[in-house]
Amino acid sequence: MTPGSPQDTRTALVTGAARGIGRATAQALLDRGWRVGAFDVDPAGLADLAGSGGAVTGALDVRDADGWAEALRTTCGDGPLDLLVNNAGVLVAGAFEEIPLERQRALVDVNVTGVLTGCHASFPHLRRSRAALVVNLCSASAIYGQPELATYSATKFAVRGLTEALDLEWARHGIAVQALWPLFVATAMVDGVSTGTTRSLGVRLSERDVAEALLALVDDHDARPRPRAVGSPHHPVGRQARLMAGASQVAPHWINRLTTRLLARD
Repeated sequence: MTPGSPQDTRTALVTGAARGIGRATAQALLDRGWRVGAFDVDPAGLADLAGSGGAVTGALDVRDADGWAEALRTTCGDGPLDLLVNNAGVLVAGAFEEIPLERQRALVDVNVTGVLTGCHASFPHLRRSRAALVVNLCSASAIYGQPELATYSATKFAVRGLTEALDLEWARHGIAVQALWPLFVATAMVDGVSTGTTRSLGVRLSERDVAEALLALVDDHDARPRPRAVGSPHHPVGRQARLMAGASQVAPHWINRLTTRLLARD
């Protein structure tokens, strides 16, 4: 199968696909018959996906525009990209002043610059799709700034803003931009993470839960592919995130602040 050639096969590109949410998403799309570009900074972790029909795998540092160009070339050729999943991300937890500045800058580079670069590089291919969808992995930490996750939370606020802006801006091109908002997910990213919030709320979601939510979003988009004039581009994943997101929409600021403070308290 040459990149972008079969008009009846939809094409997706998933970042951070070697493990966790990205891996579960890439596999689920392959199971549905999609052509999937699965990329990660750890290409060895993609070895068994590489043997799947319809899979294109390779190394990608999401901060690297040239790397994106190559990933898109091998996945799409000159053809359309129907689904972009900006999943790659990193997390560092702890007291803000105790985390080295270099590590915090790395969070911003991967979690923000990586999403921005992916959207920018992918736009020409997304525009060629009849009904393109971008899904950015956001987080419930973008509801209110999270103690002990300050910079990570800030990066997800940036993803939130970019998602909202591009969903409006790219509607004229027929491109929908949406965000998934899980709370804590049982992946390697949260191994060893212990904050007041993780202890209060626990880690209740699996990578499969988030992948299934993403597929449901794809199905919803298929049912009404044109970007919606009304409605939120944000989609909480799991009961806890839905309750928190819903409450934050109606509660005054001081209630959201107090709730966050209580949940983050040891």
